[in-house]
Amino acid sequence: MKVYIKFISSIFCKSFIFVFFVSLSLVTILNLLTEIEFFKNEQVSISFTLFLSFLNSPALIFEMFPFILLVSVQMLFVKLYENKELDIFKYTGLTNSKILLVISTISLITGIIIISIYYNLSSNLKNLYLELKSDYADDGKYLAVVTNNGLWIKDKIDGKIIITNSSSIDKNFLLNNFITEFDENFKVLRNIKSEKIDITYNKWNIISPRIYFQNNYKEEDSLIINTNFNLERIKTLYSNLSALNLYELYKLRKNYETLNYSLIDIDLHILKLCSMPIFLLLISMFASLIMFRIKEFKSTTFKISLGLFCSVIIYYFNNFSFVLGKTEKIHLILAVFSPILILTIINFLMINKINEK
Repeated sequence: MKVYIKFISSIFCKSFIFVFFVSLSLVTILNLLTEIEFFKNEQVSISFTLFLSFLNSPALIFEMFPFILLVSVQMLFVKLYENKELDIFKYTGLTNSKILLVISTISLITGIIIISIYYNLSSNLKNLYLELKSDYADDGKYLAVVTNNGLWIKDKIDGKIIITNSSSIDKNFLLNNFITEFDENFKVLRNIKSEKIDITYNKWNIISPRIYFQNNYKEEDSLIINTNFNLERIKTLYSNLSALNLYELYKLRKNYETLNYSLIDIDLHILKLCSMPIFLLLISMFASLIMFRIKEFKSTTFKISLGLFCSVIIYYFNNFSFVLGKTEKIHLILAVFSPILILTIINFLMINKINEK
């Protein structure tokens, strides 16, 4: 490996590690304050809330990686400018385009590592965080999950525990259902079998149920039962996809498909993950090109502030595009890749005559 590549890689890694741990510390402190507020009426130790903050922080940091990478690249250039090392590179025949290529390659490798290793680690920690915290949540006694056997719902209401299994969803109906009602001691009260249940409201309308009592059964035209679930709540039954690693996301998608459940959220999340290394590459190029073009400004604070301002605009446009995709205003692929395309065009325009800077 050439000396200049090792040199630039070393500075980049030091800058990235510094910015990462500063961000992680700030996020952990803010998250700790949130956890303390959440547990203010619970008898838990400060060490437990601190532990939860550590578990949740890596997943929150994951969303900040575009900012972290941008600041890391800018700090790299600040270091090069302060020591006049860019001028030394130029005297030795090293062009700006070669420097940009090195930084872009390092950023792409970093993005791949973030997705393949960091994301899986952070999602597992997030999952543990949610499991520990669910015992203290107001709705911790309610559960809705999708498995390869369909949709399973555990509900507790009116002194009864209700477990529902459905094979699929069609609009506002659960199909091929089997419901078991227990008392608080888990003694079976009755079983209900029905081909269709209207779940538009919390009062479920069970159509043509067959109701089993011990060894006997009876059939009704309809039956109303109270639940804590309705169509809207079931639609968001696994809204926190950041708690699933890549394998679990793929498995959940298959289960959603079997259930005839909407794949929009999970497909958007998977596409976002797959495109992230490219997005981080373009962000790094964008930060580098900004630093090449404004090197005549002496203020380091101004340079970093300008980069952060531009990245915030890119971030919000990115989120706006995702919202359009999630609400099906535009196609999912367009929602994910339109910010990437726009950032590519901006970089292409800025890269013109870069070796003259």
